[in-house]
Amino acid sequence: MAFYPINLNITGQLCVVIGGGAVATRKITSLLLCDAKVRVISPEISPEIKKLIDKNKLEWVPRVYRTGDLQKAILAYALTDSPEVQRQITTEAKELGIPINIANNPDACTFQTAATIRRGELLIAISTGGGSPALAATIRKELELRYGPEYGELVKLLTEIRQLTVGQDSSQEQHKLLFTKIIQTNILSLLKNKEWQLLHEQLNEILPPEINAKDIVQKIREQ
Repeated sequence: MAFYPINLNITGQLCVVIGGGAVATRKITSLLLCDAKVRVISPEISPEIKKLIDKNKLEWVPRVYRTGDLQKAILAYALTDSPEVQRQITTEAKELGIPINIANNPDACTFQTAATIRRGELLIAISTGGGSPALAATIRKELELRYGPEYGELVKLLTEIRQLTVGQDSSQEQHKLLFTKIIQTNILSLLKNKEWQLLHEQLNEILPPEINAKDIVQKIREQ
């Protein structure tokens, strides 16, 4: 089965997690990183989820699942250890047209979550289609070593430059050449080692004269 990769904006949107164990803890943590409104329904929860509840990070309904619990949700997670409850949750989700992720049953899922690496706005996702989460985790660890925090700063830098150059009287090809030139320099190394003065000088050599490289570097330092 081939899944279609997509990034969703779930800020402020209700995501319902049925279950309170280790898998639910991981899903909830990922949802909160995206500023979702999370509701967990389970008579028991992990200590990690309890800490999040104590900090008012999510809503907890301390009981078993009931039909109707998925109303107004945009995503649902069936993460219980009861096959019958899992089936009921899946049925409701599909009747309501809500994407559903089902523990230990990748073929029945209408969406799956990938192993991810986040470096600021840079998001790298690894998926095996549910076939081997262990392999996805292994690849993720390898990529975490390859792509450090400086890549997040590079994305910030390129975003700042793009915002200043969009709408200028230059062709799409000129924009492409500019960003290609930036990426091919040693700017990534300068960001990694926080060599701000050298970064300023490097950008001055590359950017159009009307763009203030010093202001861009200062914004990156402050973020």
